Amino acid sequence: MTTTSPTRLSRRTFLRTSSALAAAAGFPLIVPSSVLGGDGKTPPSGKLRVALIGCGGRGGYGERYGRHEKSQIVAVCDPNRARREAAKQKYGGCADFNDFREVLADPGVDAVHIATADHWHVPISILAAKAGKAMYTEKPLGISIEQDLKARAIADTYGAAFQYGAQQRSIQHVRMGIELVLNGHIGDVKAVHVWAPKGESGGSATPELPVPEGFDYEMWLGPAPRKPFCHDRCLVQSGRNGIYHIYDYAIGFIAGWGAHPMDMLQWWADNAGRPAIPVRYEGTGTVPTEGLFDTLTHWNVTATYADGLPLRFMDSQTAAAVGPTLHPGIEGGHGTLFVGSEGWVRVSRDGWKAFPEALLQKGKDPGPKRLEVSRDQIDNFIESVLAKRRPIDDLHSAVRSDIACHLSDIAIRTGRPVTWDPAKETIVGDPDAARRMSRPMRDPWSLDRILKA
Repeated sequence: MTTTSPTRLSRRTFLRTSSALAAAAGFPLIVPSSVLGGDGKTPPSGKLRVALIGCGGRGGYGERYGRHEKSQIVAVCDPNRARREAAKQKYGGCADFNDFREVLADPGVDAVHIATADHWHVPISILAAKAGKAMYTEKPLGISIEQDLKARAIADTYGAAFQYGAQQRSIQHVRMGIELVLNGHIGDVKAVHVWAPKGESGGSATPELPVPEGFDYEMWLGPAPRKPFCHDRCLVQSGRNGIYHIYDYAIGFIAGWGAHPMDMLQWWADNAGRPAIPVRYEGTGTVPTEGLFDTLTHWNVTATYADGLPLRFMDSQTAAAVGPTLHPGIEGGHGTLFVGSEGWVRVSRDGWKAFPEALLQKGKDPGPKRLEVSRDQIDNFIESVLAKRRPIDDLHSAVRSDIACHLSDIAIRTGRPVTWDPAKETIVGDPDAARRMSRPMRDPWSLDRILKA
């Protein structure tokens, strides 16, 4: 990244100058990698060159790129200088950036690992697709249904490789349990149940504090509304971090954690010939009325597929309270339960269980319907991109499960049943609910401007 000729600007100088011009014009900068050299698709070293965008909690998972023989971490990016510099040191003094647009414009980067706060997942993914980068995007996907649909359209247009960060598809017992269901070992599926850890309430918007030195708060906020900085908003490193529980940046654990068991359900559905999500949602939940955190803490949703198959979607506390009356397989803090005419199977990150218990013995040889084998989500991403094949957790499947979480949230917030038209991909019969499919995004980060960049 140094100047190679006194008559030419260095790449970084070029980018900084262009970024300033783009900011003045009011839109994000995207420079195709072809402008700066390289085809942006074939790693000349034979290794996938990865940049980590977001160096906080989930960003730490990206260290696996540095251990895989076919990949290397070449850059880190974070608006928090302390985190960025710590990651740079951890990964051997690689390049570091405050602005992700410089990462996307660098031809030395083949793929990006997006582990930012949720409100940045889709904007960065869209711009990464347009820049010709493969992407691993942490769950959940978007903070609105509109974001999900736009991300899918852009990724399809540019042929971008995408891996969703719901790692259970790379857990052996999850795959084996779902294969039991696919091969009919529990008979016809009569109901499905999904539950995930509850959300958090509390947090305080006061006292307002000066932005810490070295933290580009404006870049961190990006498309989110401009709000005063405070301790609980975005820098606390724990499960109570406001980035998970403030509606400006997320829809809460109903998607942030619900993405995991819902993705397991969708993996089954995609391979059972029923990729379409449920068409009707109704339920109750709790939205905090005090404090900084304002996403759902509890939810209890009944959804129905077009053919009448029922889905129950709950938080962990609700599942513990009502689960025993619904089904004995509902236990633990999270899970996906398939109830059939001849038995049941439950899978989760922590393990699997079946009735009759003897079904588990069939897991190694369940029958002809088999799922892709993956030992690790990041390994699968690396190997899939290099082999030019679709990763195990592709964007189309991610969009379906993420929208089901959004529709559950909308049904609770409106207090009315919500009907989804899978052909038109919109909420029908309720204009107010349909308006909630989109969220305002602060300029210059609106979807329209990003799509035109």
